[in-house]
Amino acid sequence: MGSDLVADVEFSLLEQFARIEAVSLHHTARVLEAFSRHRVSDAHFGGSTGYGYGDVGRDTLDSCFADVFGAEDALVRVQFVNGTHAIACALRACAPGGKVLSLVGKPYDTLLGLANFDVVPVTKKGEPDLQAAAEALKRGRCEAAFIQRSRGYSSRKALSVKEIGKLTAMAKETGLPVVVDNCYGEFVDELEPPAVGADLTAGSLIKNPGGGLALTGGYVAGTPEYVDKAAEALTVKGIGRECGSSLGQNRALFQGLFLAPHTVAQALKTACFCAAMLERLGFETSPPSREARHDIIQMICFGAPEPLLRFVRGIQKGSPVDSFATPEPWDMPGYDHKVVMAAGTFVQGASIELSCDGPMRAPYNAYLQGGLTYEAGKLGVLRALSEMGAL
Repeated sequence: MGSDLVADVEFSLLEQFARIEAVSLHHTARVLEAFSRHRVSDAHFGGSTGYGYGDVGRDTLDSCFADVFGAEDALVRVQFVNGTHAIACALRACAPGGKVLSLVGKPYDTLLGLANFDVVPVTKKGEPDLQAAAEALKRGRCEAAFIQRSRGYSSRKALSVKEIGKLTAMAKETGLPVVVDNCYGEFVDELEPPAVGADLTAGSLIKNPGGGLALTGGYVAGTPEYVDKAAEALTVKGIGRECGSSLGQNRALFQGLFLAPHTVAQALKTACFCAAMLERLGFETSPPSREARHDIIQMICFGAPEPLLRFVRGIQKGSPVDSFATPEPWDMPGYDHKVVMAAGTFVQGASIELSCDGPMRAPYNAYLQGGLTYEAGKLGVLRALSEMGAL
């Protein structure tokens, strides 16, 4: 019964998997072109200490990121402690007074303290409300427009880069710079937000673009003016990007970027498999298993706390690290409700590795993301379903 179901589910996903692999090939070609253009060699893998002056590898990595993301400039630093930190620096660069218009609903919980947000709600279908966004932009009360690509702990849809481009063009008509939170979305579509006009795009290296090898860090990519301002927000005015040693991490960051398109494809396949299995068992998923994807997150609506807890604990049991641990809901910093989280990862909090979490509040949604390999991701999902008693 179980093996027949798995085989049937995987057969139904062949077309979706082919689309994912085509995007991975496209981005791998872009990474290779960037590495060739900037003559990446073993000499770039050595790190720096202290101030980090003259770190050729670090600066070349900036240039490679800029090319791959379709941006004029980029800043990639291990000094960004997480994605929220990189996004905060981007917002300070574009909105020094802290007045920001969020064009797609309430930002993710950890972002709320970064600025004074005006919010444009999404439609009932969870899509951008273009008319409401246009009206809010015309009111001109903010210094920058903010677009969060992924859904966070909401039920709205992740945004395609095409949709981000539409919102960006609307903001540019009013003269506002645009900041995009790109977390969980890198290498999922064929283009990245800088290619459709975003002034700054920010994210975490322990998510998609680190390829599972980055130990910490984040990036911003966009126009030179705003990248320089983000660098000054990270360090201090007058120093900017000139300081910041790489501490021996250059090799891992270059290799992580090289692997990232393939690793993201593995995570997307895992998400599709998870959605298809849960759909067959009668649960609501978003996005559905065969729908086009714009981030690596898979939402499953369990409707009650017990199946949510069992699923998350099953993911933990199927993890390569800390499989013996039992996740419990806890008061996680930056959230106003208890969260249960499975994260048996080689790098702490690396959500490009298989992980799953959910807020302990109705409607009891779980958010699964990552999977360094499809094989391990698939086995993790099956272990979670077994823990639920569904297989």
